[in-house]
Amino acid sequence: MKARIKLITCVLCLFLVGTPARPAENIVALPILEIVKAVTKKVIKAIDLRIQRLQNKTIWLQNAQKQIENALSKLKLEEISQWTKKQRDLYKGYYEELARVKSAITYYQRIKEITRLQTRLIQQYESTWNLLRQDTHFSAAELAYMQGMYEGMLQESIKNIDQIFLVLDSFTTQMSDLKRLEIINTAADQIQANYDDLILFNKQNMLLSLQRAKTSHDVKKVREFYGIK
Repeated sequence: MKARIKLITCVLCLFLVGTPARPAENIVALPILEIVKAVTKKVIKAIDLRIQRLQNKTIWLQNAQKQIENALSKLKLEEISQWTKKQRDLYKGYYEELARVKSAITYYQRIKEITRLQTRLIQQYESTWNLLRQDTHFSAAELAYMQGMYEGMLQESIKNIDQIFLVLDSFTTQMSDLKRLEIINTAADQIQANYDDLILFNKQNMLLSLQRAKTSHDVKKVREFYGIK
């Protein structure tokens, strides 16, 4: 994807010769966008629900621990030594479960951060693509090419979200924390790379439009249109 994006300026320059700049009314939003949006929302909803459940479980476990600790504090020294193994195991079980729950919440928070970046990618695509489609400095062929590039990036987004679902499913299967963390970090790196590619591609297209502006007035209009300072 990065190699393709680096070629965009050269490829678009080929259209400068003999291709009239005109708006492309037939270029529309990509259907895959709605899929990416829906799946991203599904991930966010699933994460929020799981975090809420784990937070409720944390409160319950902490209260249970507190009750045991209060009961222990009322025992005499000799009574504590006679505390049954069952009670000791129960306390140990609460403590270990609480540690697992807190660890899971940390993972979910990390996944939520990654998903927020995915949401920003969607927003950046939508806002910039809507402007590019209105820009008369680009031909229909150029916009079709851009559309193909954007579609590739959104396809990559689907793959990245699949990785996130893999992590979510890992909490119901036997997976080590090390493996889970590896998947999370890989998904984070991939989404960040995809986001960076999209931002770079957007900037290249905006700058190309700016380069095609023929008068100072036109340059000013382009800057205002895209919010370029």
